[in-house]
Parts: sequence; C-alpha cells; structure tokens
Amino acid sequence: MREIYLSGYNNFVLPFMIGMIFVLSWCVIGAARIILQLPGEDRKKFFLSLINPKIMAKNVRDWFCDCLFHVKLWKRNKLLGYMHSSIAFGWFMLIVIGHIEVFLYTPQRVHQIWYPIFFRYFVAVTDSTMKGSFFFFLMDFFLLVVLSGIILAIIKRARSRFFGMRRTTHPSITDLIGLYSLWCIFPLRLLAEGFTADISGGSFLTKSLNMVLHSFLSDQMNMLPTWWAYSIALGVFMCILPFSRYMHIPAEILLIPMRNAGIKVTHARKGYAKLQVYSCPSCGVCIDACPMSAVKANTKDTTVYLNRQIKRYNERRIEEISDKCLLCGKCTAVCPVGVQGDMMRIAQRSVRKYKLAPSYANIDENALLERCNKFVNTSNNTVTSDRNQRVMYFAGCMTSLTPSISKSTAAILQKAGIRFEIMDKDGGICCGRPMLMAGRIAQAKEMIEKNTAIIKASGADTLLLSCPICYKIFKEQYQLEGIEVIHHTEFFDRLIESGKITLNGSDTRYVYHDPCELGRGCGIYEQPRNVVRKAGELVEAEKHGKESICCGGSLGSLTLGFDKRKALTENALANLTIASPDTIVTACPLCRSTFNRYSDIPVKDIAEIVDEATRKKIVKKHKP
Repeated sequence: MREIYLSGYNNFVLPFMIGMIFVLSWCVIGAARIILQLPGEDRKKFFLSLINPKIMAKNVRDWFCDCLFHVKLWKRNKLLGYMHSSIAFGWFMLIVIGHIEVFLYTPQRVHQIWYPIFFRYFVAVTDSTMKGSFFFFLMDFFLLVVLSGIILAIIKRARSRFFGMRRTTHPSITDLIGLYSLWCIFPLRLLAEGFTADISGGSFLTKSLNMVLHSFLSDQMNMLPTWWAYSIALGVFMCILPFSRYMHIPAEILLIPMRNAGIKVTHARKGYAKLQVYSCPSCGVCIDACPMSAVKANTKDTTVYLNRQIKRYNERRIEEISDKCLLCGKCTAVCPVGVQGDMMRIAQRSVRKYKLAPSYANIDENALLERCNKFVNTSNNTVTSDRNQRVMYFAGCMTSLTPSISKSTAAILQKAGIRFEIMDKDGGICCGRPMLMAGRIAQAKEMIEKNTAIIKASGADTLLLSCPICYKIFKEQYQLEGIEVIHHTEFFDRLIESGKITLNGSDTRYVYHDPCELGRGCGIYEQPRNVVRKAGELVEAEKHGKESICCGGSLGSLTLGFDKRKALTENALANLTIASPDTIVTACPLCRSTFNRYSDIPVKDIAEIVDEATRKKIVKKHKP
C-alpha cells in the first residue's frame, strides 16, 4: 500500500483524538484513585497478584471470557450473549487488525494513534499488496459482526421481550447519548470505507457498497463528510463514556484482576466498591432475576438502580434500596460482570449510624465454657462415642425457633454413634450474621470473637450447623483453625456414604429448595440432593440451583413489608410446586418456617426426612 497523503493527517481526526485523550486521562486517574483508596493490605495483595503467573493467567482468561465473549450471558441468554459479544469482540478485532495493517504496510505511522482507526482514508491499494486482500476480508467480516450486534441492540431497545426479558432498565440521558453514538459509529464507518473502497481496497461488504454509492454519488464530494461523521461519533462516545453505563467497558478491565486478587468491599463508596459501581453495565439481567421483582413496585430497588443512585449521590434512595433488599445473592449470581449486589448493600448499611447497639452482657460465657470443658473431659456419654470425632452442634437462632430440626439432627447423630454437644441448647447465642447483614460490622466482630473463644475451648474438631445463615458467617468470618465447619446436609451425605446411617427410601416425591445462603452463598447444591434421592424421588423446581427463588423470609431485608413478603413467598412456592411434589424439602429453618405459612403441601427440613427415613422401614405406596 502507498500513502495518499504524505502528512498522514487530516483535521477530521480531531474529534476522535479529543475523545481518546479525555477518556484515557479519566481512566488512568480514576484507576489510580481506586487503587490508592484500597486498604494498604489489599493494595499490596493486588500488586502481588499481578506478578503471580496463575492469577495473571486467570485474569487473561476472564478478560476474554467476560469482557469480549460474554460467556456468562451466552449461558443465560444466547441472543443477549451474541449481541454483547459481537459488538465487544468484533470491535476489539477491528482495532487489532487495524494496528497490524499499519505495522505491516505503513510502519512509519505506528506512533500516530489515529492512523489505524482511519487507515482506509490515508492509503491506496497497489498491485504489489495482494496480501492485503486477507485483511480486507477480515475487516469487512468483523465489521459485519459488529453491525449484526448493533441491529440486535436496536431490536432489544424496541422489543426487549424478544430477548426473553420482561423488564429492562430505563436509561438516563447520558446513557442515551452513549447508546445512540455507539449505534452510529459502525454504520458511519461502513459508509466512509465504502466511499474509499475503490482507492484503498475493500472486500465483500465495503466494495459492494462502493459500487452502489458510485451509481449515484460522487466520491470527491461525499467522501470527507462521512469520515468527519465517523470521527465525531467516536469522539462523542468517548467523551460521554465516563458518565454513562458504558464506563463498565474500561472499569471491568480493572475489576477482574482485583476480584481475582481476592479484594473485598471494605468501604461503601471508595476503592473496590466504587469500582463495582462503575463496572455495572446496566444490562438489566438482575431485574428479572431478583425475587423482589415479583412485586412490580420493587423493580427500581434492584442492584442496577442502586448503582445508579450511588453515582448520583442520592442518599435517600440509596438507603431505601439498601434496606429493602433480601440479600439473597441472586443478582450477584446472574451478573455477567460479577458485581456483588449483596455486598454493596451491606457496605451502604455499614456507613449509617444506629441509635441502639446490641449488648452481649447477658451472655454467660463462663457457663458456656464450663459446659464445653465438661464435653472435653467426659469419657462416658449417653451417646455411643466415636472417639475419632467430636462434634459441636450449633443450632442457631432460627433452628431454636424450629425445635423439630434440632431434635431430628440430634437423633441422627445418636443413630450414627457420633459424640456431640449442643453449644446453644440454652439459647442466648447469635452467630453474628444478622448484624453483619444489617451493616453493624463492629458488633458482629465482637460477637464473632466471643463465639470463637467458646468453640475453641470446646475441644471439638467439627462444628455442625443446621442454619445456612450461620454456616456462611462461620465459613467466611471465623478463624477456627483445626475445626471443620460443616452444614448438616454435607454431614448427612457423608454419614450415608460411610454407611453410618442407612435411609429406607420411599416413593414420596420431594422437591428441594436451595436456600440462598447455602446455595448461592456457599455453593452447596449437590450434597442435599444426594441425601434427598436416598429418601425418595427427587423432582426439580423450574428454577433451582443458582436460579433458585428466595423464600421471601430473608433476614436481609430491614424494611420489606409483610404483604410484599407474602407475594414473594407465593412466587417461590409456585416455582417449587410446578412438578407436583408431595413434600417440599429445604435445608434452612427460616425457609421452612416461611413456606409453612402459605404452603398447601408439607414443608420439611432435610434433617426431618433423614430422621424419618432412618427411624423405621417405610412401606411404599402401591400405585393403582
């Protein structure tokens, strides 16, 4: 190829350059501020992760999978996945191939940032550049890929239900400016390169357009305005990008290595939390996924709107949205970017001051420690002793309110010959998770310290829990070195596999409800299902696993009214009963109690069905 213009410059590149300099400056300064706002330990952890080969390999993989190919969206919704990946990956490839062309054919222009973007304006194809035909084809192909994504985006804007989305976000003014400028970029690029295809070369797309344009327009009169229009569209998009939803494009590039480095939200508005806010793409996936959206009035209380209000510093709405949330983690599970909506809400709650603080003066630590010491020193127990395992059973507040669960659990342990002690059999002990969800971080830590001392003094090597709320905080926040923390679903599965208990199965149809804190919170999905299959026939709800719908009784919400909770519970029950089960099984005392209020069929904890299945031989029903 040869250059048409020896200067390699035209004034039409100015809008693009202004936009490029602005957005790059904004991103560099913003990234530096976010990194500096991290706690010293997190900042060190982040920089060390950048020189860790395994973490860097994961970063590269996630950049391609999440930023370019949008794999998570593909798995959830193929049309949405293709729409986003075609634009992101297609644009990326146009940039890469454009730079390769400059490097190969005009290496003297490598230092000029605008040159690869407007390459087809400045060069003319020659007979000796036959190799260029391959790049012509690639550029036209990826331009077509991007254009197909733009067409789908326009359709989604007009008819979101075509994509299976019941509700979408209402874009702000800046979002609309960014959206329309993005839609203009690639049609204008096609038009500009179509005008110059007979001079600078092209392939099936641009050459075909060139032939059409030649039939009724003069290149000399219309070529330059199209390049101006293309440059202006690029400049507008880049200048508006930091103030729109499209800021997620550069923000996600930093979010991924921070997430892989193990950085957590420690401040409501700074550092990693701020990065998460700007990484939100406002795609609206979380709206349909949120169980609260079963009530239409709650639609604008979803994560995407929380992030928007944080950007606007709308303190009243931030407080309303944060307090109402169930903290079920559904938005986090489905977010294609990985924005932690539940943690963001807890962080917002933590910055508020409460008039009353809980007191733990009523906890008799000495009595608890004495009981634990007795547990350690007792050699003769009414329970058949398994000397290889000492189990401390922590029922938790909600299980104490549902005594049938703790009774069934104790009965199962006795049948298995497990030596155990119930830590909170006299009540009065909280795990600290409800306080943490309310944003009372300091009080939660105080409770954690007290409980940790008691558990370590017990001499137990296993801490058994029935409540997923307790299980999550014990797994994540407690430092119990040498003590295995295990949920009773995991423990029962282990007892069955080891042959310590045997279940007498029946033909009862069970549907298992995945509790939010146990499933999405801790990743426990298969163990409870293994247990249920041994007790009877397992049927699945329409939405299960990560897609499971919150029961509506979550302690996460501080303000959600009774009537709205009822609507959420009924929505979850409708999902569970679609396969016509005989019994609903869950592994959370709160879920069990919530469902029992409105369910027409029995609701049981997994401990209860295991106890029943080990109590006696169950006679199978004869089908007529």
